[in-house]
Amino acid sequence: MARQVNGATEPGNGGKNSPLSWTSAAYSQNRVADYKPYNFVDGEGVRCSLYVSGCLFACPGCYNASIQDFSAGFPYTRELEQKILADLAAPYCQGLTLLGGEPFLNTGVCLSLVRAVRQHFGHTKDIWAWSGYTWEELQAAQGDKWVLLQEVDVLVDGRFILSQKNLQLQFRGSENQRIIDVPASIAAGRPVLWARMQTDN
Repeated sequence: MARQVNGATEPGNGGKNSPLSWTSAAYSQNRVADYKPYNFVDGEGVRCSLYVSGCLFACPGCYNASIQDFSAGFPYTRELEQKILADLAAPYCQGLTLLGGEPFLNTGVCLSLVRAVRQHFGHTKDIWAWSGYTWEELQAAQGDKWVLLQEVDVLVDGRFILSQKNLQLQFRGSENQRIIDVPASIAAGRPVLWARMQTDN
């Protein structure tokens, strides 16, 4: 029997309508809705944020509902990737943030970018990602989702749940969502919360 994990049903093998069955290859058009360099809201420190287009979760109350369409925005290009890398080179910029939209249904875009970031900067720049998927779902999905997750340092996971909305939360919209230390979680074989996650609302 499926059980609830972090506000979402944890599937076994996943049916055709299960988030585990959704793939970037089937849905992504390799488009982005926006790119925001040097912002202070999408994670810790000064960040360069890429908003990918398209999301199938369609959470009620989503603050980015206008970019749930995979055809929204404009194509991701080599020129944009080079601009992001140039912006990240600023010494005061802490890292890259992937959000949207659903990064794990846009792995063609996101893997290209994160691999370029690692090639240019190693781990001197951190990578954050926001996802409607839970850690447990991404681990079960494997494939390109898991490959992308392994390049991420911090994951904010889980659907936005309107009834659990809390504007006082750190880097999250609803109380079910977690801020996960990805390398520590992979090493431990279980979700490990980011050390600086504030748990008191």
